[in-house]
Amino acid sequence: MFLLVGVPAFAEEKVAQEQFAQTQLDQDQVGTLTLEAAIAQAIASDPWLNGSRYREDALTSESISASTLPDPKVSLMAANFPTDSFDINQEPMTQLTVGVSQMFPRGDSLALTSRQNQELAAQEPLLRQDRQDKVTATVTQLWLEAYRAQESIRLIEQDRALFEHLVDATKASYSSALGRARQQDIIRAKLELTRLDDRLTALRQQLDSAQQRLSEWIGGQASLPLARTLSSKLGDEPTPGMGQTHNDRWLYEQINRHPLLLAFDQRIEAMQTGVELAQQKYKPEWGLTAQYGYRDDDPMGRDRADLFSVGVTFDLPLFTGNRQDKDVSAATSRAEALRTDKLLMARKLMAELDTTIVQIQRLNERRTLYDQQLLPQMAEQAEAALTAYNNDDGDFAEAVRARIAELNAKIDFLTIKVDRLKILAELNYLLPTNRSVLLPQSHAKQSPATHGNRTEGKNP
Repeated sequence: MFLLVGVPAFAEEKVAQEQFAQTQLDQDQVGTLTLEAAIAQAIASDPWLNGSRYREDALTSESISASTLPDPKVSLMAANFPTDSFDINQEPMTQLTVGVSQMFPRGDSLALTSRQNQELAAQEPLLRQDRQDKVTATVTQLWLEAYRAQESIRLIEQDRALFEHLVDATKASYSSALGRARQQDIIRAKLELTRLDDRLTALRQQLDSAQQRLSEWIGGQASLPLARTLSSKLGDEPTPGMGQTHNDRWLYEQINRHPLLLAFDQRIEAMQTGVELAQQKYKPEWGLTAQYGYRDDDPMGRDRADLFSVGVTFDLPLFTGNRQDKDVSAATSRAEALRTDKLLMARKLMAELDTTIVQIQRLNERRTLYDQQLLPQMAEQAEAALTAYNNDDGDFAEAVRARIAELNAKIDFLTIKVDRLKILAELNYLLPTNRSVLLPQSHAKQSPATHGNRTEGKNP
């Protein structure tokens, strides 16, 4: 009786699953959040990028103002008035003066300060590129984490229908006089349904958590259902460069072209300009002063000549041991410290690159193993266990375990592919798009969460 009731039920359910999957795929672009849309929204709404543009504008403006001479100073003075009468024509030394003075900074200080600000401003576009790449990688990983939970829920919900039919078929076989189902088989089937419900609850919790983390970057759109189709470029691995050898030196050269390290280069250039700026303190600072003095006629009415004065002022940097020498030493040390920071960052990026390459290699191997061997074998085992039970030659518990094992394998396969895509997102951050890294040849495209003719959406 179980054979007559159970097998058609499973066949009808598989047809229903395929129809359900196709319907979901057709509605995939309606009211869903694609990865591309999430990345675009996160970059467009990132306030850090606007702050970087403001910093660049400020430094550019400061570079212009820094190249301009200081404003001249004007002085007005009533000089040498007699205190007994304050009469302007009583004493010949009494005069009204107006003077103008202009300071000229040391050496090339103006040009060097302007250049330093320009060099600091030039790092901002590089930092914005690094920020965009970092946001892209972060949002991609958060989106994929939510995608993994969503697709795992879908896989379990599809198999849950199979277990519901299994319970119905077991009950029918148990009620029949000719059936061989036992009461413990019914209890076992219901228990597996309960376990599936618990897994669904846990996965929904993971989905909600991932969406909340994603909302930090894209706001309320994170609560939308995720698109089941993925970008065709997302799963592409970098292709080997022509004539390149896979060694640490070549990879280090690629890492040195990372926007973050190029920004370090700009800051190092600015610090080196700071050293040159400190060296200008050995040169004197000059000042030019001109003054005109008006004198009134004497008490007898005779004309007095007005007075004109001009002068030059400058300082003498004679005692440089505790001032100029120390300023140059400090500027040099800051530049060297920044070079050390760049070296440490390059080592960190290099280690992350090596780690991602190794992880991708192993995940590719696991993906191939699952797709070509493990999933087909799991499917065959599940079908064989069910057939054996229908033919009175197998145990019900074994049939259930085989079906659960197949479901777990599908979810594990999905997790492997999502982990691989997350590692690729990290690799895309480490390597700019115009560069490549030597990796094993990409394996053939796989079906995403099942094997054979079981459609589960586009391959990650």
